[in-house]
Parts: sequence; C-alpha cells; structure tokens
Amino acid sequence: MNLENIIKSQREFFLENSTKSYDFRMRELNKLEDAIRENEEEILSALEKDLGKTNFESYLTEYHFVLEEIKFAKKHLHKWMKKIRVRKSLITFPAKSFYIYEPLGVTLIISPWNYPFNLSFGPVVGAIAAGNTVILKTSSKSTETSKVISKIVGDNFREDFFVHLVNTKLDYDELISQPYDHVFYTGGPGVAKKIMAAQAPYLSKLTLELGGKSPCLVEKTADIKMAAKKIAWAKTVNAGQTCIAPDFFLVDKAVKDDLILELKRNLRDFYGENPLANKDLPRIINAQHFERLLGLIDEDKVVFGGGFDKELLKIAPTIMDGVDFSDPVMGEEIFGPIIPIITFDKLDEILRKIKKMPKPLAFYTFTSDRKIEEKIIREMEYGNGAINDCLMQVANPRLEFGGVGNSGQGGYHGYFGFMNFSNRKSIVKAGFFDNFLRYPPYSEKKLSLIKKILG
Repeated sequence: MNLENIIKSQREFFLENSTKSYDFRMRELNKLEDAIRENEEEILSALEKDLGKTNFESYLTEYHFVLEEIKFAKKHLHKWMKKIRVRKSLITFPAKSFYIYEPLGVTLIISPWNYPFNLSFGPVVGAIAAGNTVILKTSSKSTETSKVISKIVGDNFREDFFVHLVNTKLDYDELISQPYDHVFYTGGPGVAKKIMAAQAPYLSKLTLELGGKSPCLVEKTADIKMAAKKIAWAKTVNAGQTCIAPDFFLVDKAVKDDLILELKRNLRDFYGENPLANKDLPRIINAQHFERLLGLIDEDKVVFGGGFDKELLKIAPTIMDGVDFSDPVMGEEIFGPIIPIITFDKLDEILRKIKKMPKPLAFYTFTSDRKIEEKIIREMEYGNGAINDCLMQVANPRLEFGGVGNSGQGGYHGYFGFMNFSNRKSIVKAGFFDNFLRYPPYSEKKLSLIKKILG
C-alpha cells in the first residue's frame, strides 16, 4: 500500500467515528501496552545494538518511560474526555458554556534515533488517547529498534488506524508533503523548517520538538559535589545524545576548579580509568556523528578525557576548560559526552550573552540562593528546566515537555500529550429563555439598559 492510499484509508476510518469512543481508545492503549511487555527482551536488545545501551539504561529511559506514559493515560483518560463546564457570562446568560476535546484526525509522527523507542511511542500514546489515527516514521539510523517497532505495530494494529512506515520504501519529500491533520516531529531545526514549508498549503497543526544548546549554570553558592555528580551523569547517559542534555556550562570562577575536580572524580567512579572499555558508556550512533564530535574537541583545552575508539564508535567523557563562545564546540548542539566550561565572574553579564542566543530547549541552574533561582526562572526564556538537577523534568508526566522558538513549539507528556493531539472545542448551549435585547430595532432605551446590566 502506498502512502497516499494509507492516508486515504486512515481518513476514511477516522470519519467513521470509531476512534472517538472511550472504549476504542482504551482497547488500543491496552493492546499497545501488552505488545510492548511481550517484546521487552527484543526492545532492550535492539537498543543495545543501535546505541550500545545497557539493559538498565534502556529500561529506565526508554522501555519503562513509555509504559508509564500508557499507564498515566489509561488512568486519566475518562476524566480528560469529559465535558468541561465553565462559568456563564452576562452576555450569554442563561446559556450553558462548556468545551470538549475532540481528535484532530490523521497524524504523522516522525521520531529520531537518539531515543528511538521512547520518542516514537511516547507521542503515539498521546495521539491514540486523543482519538487520532497514526502514521509513524522512525529513523533510518536506529535500524534494529525500527525493526522491533515495525513488528509491534504490524502484528497488533490495523493499517487504517496505526501504521509504521518502512524506511527503505520511503521518499522523505513525499512523506512530509502529504495532507495531515497534525505533524509531530522530533529532530533538528533544519528539517523542521522543511516540514513547516511542506505543510503550509494544508495549514496543518505542527508540533516541533527540536533542541539546541541548553545552558547549565553553576553558581558560587551551589553544592558542588552534588552538582558535579548530576552533571557527569546527565552528559554521559546515552553518551550525551540527549536533546535536553546540558550542552555547555557557565561556571562561576570561584568554584570552577572545585567543580572540575569533582567532575573528574565522578566520571572515574562511573566509568573507571578506561571508560572506552566500560559497557555502561553507550556509543555514538554512527561514524558521521562520531567524526563530527571529534572535530569539536580542542585538545589544547582538554583537562580530562579526550580518548576515543573508532571501531567501537566510543568517545570518553571529555572536559574542556577555558572555552569561549567563539570556539567550534559552541557553534552547534554538541549531542555527545563533551563538557565545555565557560567561566564567568559577573552573573548578569553572562546571562545577557545567553539571552542573545537562540532560546534553548532546557536551562539548568545549580544554586543555593533562592533569589538567583527565581531570577533564572523569571528572566531567562527556555522550554523547560530544573533547579539543582538535570534531565529530570521529563520524568514527571504531569509536566508538559516542549521547546520555544528555535528549540520547538508545542508540548506533550501526560495530559499535555492528549491535549496537544486534540482540538479544544467550545460550545454554548442556549436554554428556552431568549434575551430580547440583542435584536433590532435598537434604541437609546435599550442601550441604556444594556449599560446598566453590563456595567
């Protein structure tokens, strides 16, 4: 079946209204959960083959993450689908006012290679919960995980409701140029702009989960031991190939040496003296990205790490000190286990520089000063973030995840995923009483009465 026929069959199925019932959505979510559980071993094995992840890391950051998303959606779906009443206004009195969430229709979800299971099925959960049909396109780079996803989808879902597209038979320009009701894309700004242009004729709704250079501020009052441990983990989980990983580090010069010392200690504790041989350190996805990362490392500024293995596609966790905004490592999103440190002594000055950069997906702040914490939250623009931690904002399904500006638009997770894949439809239901004042002929007497009523 070609793409045009898939879209046509999904649109016809959607127009039958089958996907709109609570029972249908719950049945499909249960089906997805059961299929994932049945294929746990294959999923974890595929992630190890694609990215060199241990079962422990894959379980927590991908497999269990998706199951929690399904569990949360199932628990709250009935409430989400209910009619939401709002207060009447004087103008509409005595009519009732309410809104409901209705599905958008045929959705296209394009997922990336860095978390190929999580970032495929995470959005799918929101799309199914909201009552849409789903066309899923996974990355050609994470081939083994795509095979398992294809098996899960193909074995359990009818094609006119949920289909996984086979990469080898796909023309990307054709894919993004078709008429969809919603396109959900996770990746980079370059492709996002192409999708926006391709979907402009249809005025389709777009959700763009992008990325960028997410800053991490280590202020002089921070608990340095705690900060270093969390930073060391956040920059090496999935070998740093995480869209919300702290990209570069703004460190007060008063604590810089202490932070570097603690980073070194924690990285040795995590991965030993030979991290390239440690199975807990994942690899870079392919040779292209591996060579790109090596090009960002300035050997003159490396104070820890710097080693690599071309056969294993592994790069040791690497700390670079004395980095400047003009250095190559600051010219693009790193997406690897490189820790560039920029030193500052005046907080307001460094924050002004950051505000002039494209708005990041995440911002992390390590501080014990409540005023500085509030300053960052209120004055810096970014999609999401954490205080005295990294990455963990995505672990709470009650928080929306998404970017702003160059780092994306729209969000999801939990209720926000359901809401994002829906149209919020507002309704006014009139009663039997009719307000005669709105009808002509108009008069000064009527206007005077209206002014008294409305104030």
